[in-house]
Amino acid sequence: MGAETRVAVLLPLPLREAYDYRVPDGMTLNHGDFVEVPLGPRRVIGVVWGSGAGVVEARRLKPVVRRFDVPPMTAVARRFVEWVAAYTMTLPGFVLRMAVSVPAALEPPKPILAYLKRPDALAPPGFKMTDARRRVLALLEDGPPRMPGELAEEAGCGATVVRGLAEAGLLEPLLLPPAPPLGRPDWARPGPALSAHQEAAADDLRGRVQAGGYSSVLLDGVTGSGKTEVYYEAIAAALKQGKQALILLPEIALSAQWLDRFARRFGAAPAEWHSELTGSQRRDTWRAVAKGEVPVVVGARSALFLPYPDLGVIIVDEEHDSAYKQEEGAIYHARDMAVARAHLGGLPIVLVSATPSLETKVNADSGRYARIELPSRHGGAQLPEVALVDLRRDRPPARHWLAPSLRKALTETLAGGEQAMLFLNRRGYAPLTLCRACGHRMQCPNCTAWLVEHRLARKLQCHHCGLQQPLPPACPECGEEGTMAACGPGVERIAEEVAALFPDARAAIMASDTLSGPRAIQEMVRKITDHELDIIIGTQVMAKGHHFPMLTLVGVVDADLGLNGGDLRAAERTYQLLHQVAGRAGRGERPGTVMLQTFMPEHPVMQALAAGDRDGFYQLEAEMRQDAGMPPFGRLAALIVSGEDPTLVDRVAMALGRAAPRSETVHVLGPAPAPLALLRGRHRRRLLLKAPRATQVQPLIAEWLGRVEIPPAIRVQIDVDPYSFL
Repeated sequence: MGAETRVAVLLPLPLREAYDYRVPDGMTLNHGDFVEVPLGPRRVIGVVWGSGAGVVEARRLKPVVRRFDVPPMTAVARRFVEWVAAYTMTLPGFVLRMAVSVPAALEPPKPILAYLKRPDALAPPGFKMTDARRRVLALLEDGPPRMPGELAEEAGCGATVVRGLAEAGLLEPLLLPPAPPLGRPDWARPGPALSAHQEAAADDLRGRVQAGGYSSVLLDGVTGSGKTEVYYEAIAAALKQGKQALILLPEIALSAQWLDRFARRFGAAPAEWHSELTGSQRRDTWRAVAKGEVPVVVGARSALFLPYPDLGVIIVDEEHDSAYKQEEGAIYHARDMAVARAHLGGLPIVLVSATPSLETKVNADSGRYARIELPSRHGGAQLPEVALVDLRRDRPPARHWLAPSLRKALTETLAGGEQAMLFLNRRGYAPLTLCRACGHRMQCPNCTAWLVEHRLARKLQCHHCGLQQPLPPACPECGEEGTMAACGPGVERIAEEVAALFPDARAAIMASDTLSGPRAIQEMVRKITDHELDIIIGTQVMAKGHHFPMLTLVGVVDADLGLNGGDLRAAERTYQLLHQVAGRAGRGERPGTVMLQTFMPEHPVMQALAAGDRDGFYQLEAEMRQDAGMPPFGRLAALIVSGEDPTLVDRVAMALGRAAPRSETVHVLGPAPAPLALLRGRHRRRLLLKAPRATQVQPLIAEWLGRVEIPPAIRVQIDVDPYSFL
């Protein structure tokens, strides 16, 4: 391509197509090269997407400013951007922005400033040699070069002390090359002994990776069956071939113990990719991945868009988790996009779960995906016994939340020197605060949601837009003081009850708002593992992926919580979450017990959990979905119309409703106010398209939107295969 005089450059902006640019004399460009180009008065980065279209006259073309010295975006990665854009009906430039998320990584890494002590250097006249300055010089005596921040920290002084010594000529500055990437995982390092079932599963995965080519396989194993150790063998097979491996995790909370296990297995840590990384960490990781210096990446859904030059296998752990669905910006499901990435790249993908999504299970049942099963726990551990606590009969005392039978089980567990976990998927102290005098409820002014009390932080907070305000001393409606009451429990309120019942027990809350980042999570996991805690009260961050040998009792405070509302997947998600929570119990030598507090013990979800009948539940759920023509046996696509002016929002939503495609097989529901009718100050209306499974919904939606003029003040989001109906 080097002889071409014009190229098409796709910019990471909300643009539908690439723009033509002129290739300056002396510059050679290839498809996939990262470049800087002018756009109006500014310069922006972009990717050479192909040959120029030739529509604009050559004399009017602006020249490419420069080519960045980084490996080009591969043809597979470019096809993936186009595929995601077409499937999700997102502008290609918007998808490219996810793949070029760290512009600073395109620049060459800066050398690192370090200092040596100058031999025989004399301080200038009037230079005072303080104790802090002496400590810095002592650290450098006959030593290697040290970075200024490291020197200041170790000498117990400020950075100005180090800088002053350098300006006085007592330190010699050196520019060191950037730090090398992480140590390389050793594929040949022996792993733990595998059971017969595990070894057979590992052999299957090794064979797929060694053979190459696309394949999708569901690794379906009960909680505690050692699925992680099995797919580590697939990673080892990829590393043996000199290829890269990507492991997706649904939440960074899942990664603390995972990283420790990986380091023990391979002797080095993988590269991480998630929102908690600093800017410099993201820059260095992106660049190292692009150059092939990082063999293994573990990360959240956005790790799928990193610039892998030679990917050999993709692992999607806990593939059923709804956290893989991105609901903002480019709306996509990372599991489904990972399958597409594997297909485009011609490589195997392993979907891992003890409770697969119904979509994945149906694909495995039909033979579209292969299935590998691990039917029993590793090391002889037994699955826990699940008991239903009928709250209609076994009632907690007034203004308390733990039933007598659960209290008794907690007492026996603590007496036996074991640990217990209380699960409630609700952060804060109480989900609602109201006035006992006038009934006024504290509601978010920006969202259709109650403000949640966080008593430990002494604030009310909206969990949708983040608004915070102090607890009012008087009712803002009627002015009465001392009448504001907390209604319902959150984890903080359960912790308060636990402290009153078991004052000598060591208890802690494990929730996303009480654990700030991976280090805090890792420290909490360590405390539980080392039995520095007796009772853990937490949300879904502790529901899966963790292995606590002394944890033998799990109590679910409100097992019915996820069953409320009209969500298509409410039963499936509740079953998966409670099954995963139950799987934390009895993973060591001691047997485990799970107690589910419920007002609906006859519900199919509760019955299936109590009977250990996972497949029976899935069969019933599949029959109900199939009868209704719902996914995975039908297609859904949602339009979410939003804006600050509710009248204008309604007008556009009604126009879309009138213009909707309709036939004997295609139906459109709505418009109707979204359950979250107000979110972050924007009024929202929803329309839902329902069609047979074989229908290509994207052309239908494109034609539909083309019939209606959308004002600039209105946003219409397209959600193909929606998971959330809020």
